[in-house]
Amino acid sequence: MRIFNISGAGVLETPTLPTQLPDQGYVWIACGRREFEALQAQIQATLQALCGTQLVDLHISDLLNNQLPSHYDYTSQYDVLVFRRLTTGQHEADPAGTSQPGPPPAAPTKRSGPPILRRIDTSPVGFAVFDHVLLTVHPADCAIRDAYAAKLLGGASLEARGAGARLPTSPADLMLRIVAQMVDGYLDLRRELTRQLDHWQVELLAPHTRFSNWGALLEARLALHQLDGICEDQRSAIQDWIAVLEDWPAPATPALAREYELLKVRSRDVLEHIERVVHHVLRLEQTAETTLQMHFSAQSNRTNDIMRTLTALTAIFLPLNLITGFFGMNFEFMPLIHHQTAFWWTVAFMLAVAAATGLVFWRKRYLAHTGK
Repeated sequence: MRIFNISGAGVLETPTLPTQLPDQGYVWIACGRREFEALQAQIQATLQALCGTQLVDLHISDLLNNQLPSHYDYTSQYDVLVFRRLTTGQHEADPAGTSQPGPPPAAPTKRSGPPILRRIDTSPVGFAVFDHVLLTVHPADCAIRDAYAAKLLGGASLEARGAGARLPTSPADLMLRIVAQMVDGYLDLRRELTRQLDHWQVELLAPHTRFSNWGALLEARLALHQLDGICEDQRSAIQDWIAVLEDWPAPATPALAREYELLKVRSRDVLEHIERVVHHVLRLEQTAETTLQMHFSAQSNRTNDIMRTLTALTAIFLPLNLITGFFGMNFEFMPLIHHQTAFWWTVAFMLAVAAATGLVFWRKRYLAHTGK
């Protein structure tokens, strides 16, 4: 668990849960999911002391659920946002000594397909936003939490030196910045994911290679479809947050009004980034499907070329079979049957028929080479 006191003067990390709110700013409590489960009573007592209210049981269940899709909910005292991240890394595991007695959590489902799809972690991150407290529940050893904490501490040191780094002004602002970092983390993966799928496309459309990795391709398509569903849930959650944000009471001072407008701008910016992720995932899914259809079309075209060539060759040899069958009949008296040069005349006639038929088929491009 990591605890921060954030104000305009800077960021201070404390080792224990606070018993009262700071004179200025707000408190960020960041803990792992299993850690939140183990320390639930202490965290609830802290929320009661700082905010005068506690999380309801349903929201605690949402924050502890590792399979919950992205969604938004609220009460009159706080807001709850569950946001499934899209980032590279390992799936959640219990840190030693923090889990409650009981059966261990189920092992994460392994993905096939491109390596980048196997390394995308979609574990949910929960946010409980109070007026002066932000409680976040992360997967174990969450790199996003640690990276943003380091960014906060670095920004505070820059501000202390007069560099003008701007810290989050409220728990809602901090939540949106963390969510934006989670979304941008997937945007950083686009190049690698696109490159790996492009490699498969080239292999699928290569005329002289035999593609055999069909199981992995199917798993990749299913993984992209799953990512599409996750991104749609993310978009719906942020849209619900923006709808509620529009109904907030009008700020009393110009400074609060400016913070409120910046909060709405940041919310729309996060939504726009999610739209870009949705568009990219859909494009990859459509590209994979189109490439697969092009592969089967090319295979069908090559098969048609082969069958056309075989049919033309069969048509060339058909009159030759007719001639040999005619002279193979068991009649005692047949024209040329006892002639001394009949064999050579027959061979010459057969060659002439084959050459004439082949020339006709060549001019009609039945024997043309169309492979690339």
